[in-house]
Amino acid sequence: MKLPELRIGELRPKIPIIQGGMAVKVSTAKLAAAVANEGGIGIIAATGMTPQELIEEIKKARLLSSGIIGINIMYAVTAFSELFKTALKEGIDLVISGAGFSRDMFSWGREANTPVIPIVSTVKLAKISEKLGAAAVVVEGKEAGGHLGTSYAVEEIFPEVKKNVSIPVIVAGGIIDGQDVARKFKLGADGVQMGTRFAASFESNVADNVKEFYVKAKAKDIMIINSPVGLLGRAIKNKFAEKIVKGTVKPPSECNMCLKNCKANFCIMEALNNAQQGNLEEGLIFSGEFIEKIKSIMSVREIISTLLLEVEASV
Repeated sequence: MKLPELRIGELRPKIPIIQGGMAVKVSTAKLAAAVANEGGIGIIAATGMTPQELIEEIKKARLLSSGIIGINIMYAVTAFSELFKTALKEGIDLVISGAGFSRDMFSWGREANTPVIPIVSTVKLAKISEKLGAAAVVVEGKEAGGHLGTSYAVEEIFPEVKKNVSIPVIVAGGIIDGQDVARKFKLGADGVQMGTRFAASFESNVADNVKEFYVKAKAKDIMIINSPVGLLGRAIKNKFAEKIVKGTVKPPSECNMCLKNCKANFCIMEALNNAQQGNLEEGLIFSGEFIEKIKSIMSVREIISTLLLEVEASV
């Protein structure tokens, strides 16, 4: 099948695939640049970075690629506006935001002439986003990894969103292979966003043992946890995730107020940092629902070329 053309403001990626922004420091310059070099949209996860770290990652991505580079930032973090505005000053191509909703970000984007794309899970929020000036929306279903905004599958939400807005609608959640991609395009998606498949790539910034953990994980290993952010989250079962579910994780002894509102059942930044660094005992390893479809660690080039071949072969 033929790929649709994705248009986000003045941006025209060669292929309508966006790499999900995975924090903390999973999606950094190397991964984002690799995806951009293959014609997709590469995303740096700003959540958990300092402004200076974000500046350095954006500059590094620019050195590695001339393609489209964006950032993803969680509204739930205290440094949301600072990181958002830092990226705009650095000339980032677009900003994607989820885990909450900001009206102000659309005016910031408009002033900088930078497309702003919220992650939504309802028709109501998609319509509000369009009215406020969103360049596109990412509709994310319950199949996604990380923080979840809905208990509905993306294919239940997408058709109504597509029917009610005129801006591009990008589909996210549970998309791993070319068959998944082709199905979303057949439903009318303007683009797809994929996170977990790129987490298990050579260019991903997680430790090698975590990448192997992704490859070995099965459907039975997926768990839903309660995040301090105030949302449910999807993760791979390990000792830490089981302790979260049982309520036996020790609350943080110190807090740097990284979240606007925190349930303090555990420190999410510490847990995600542990995972990124390869601490399988004390790390929270976020993952999409269909992790078992990933059979090997591949380069971004191999992942995208395989996806495109599978999409082309789909009927």
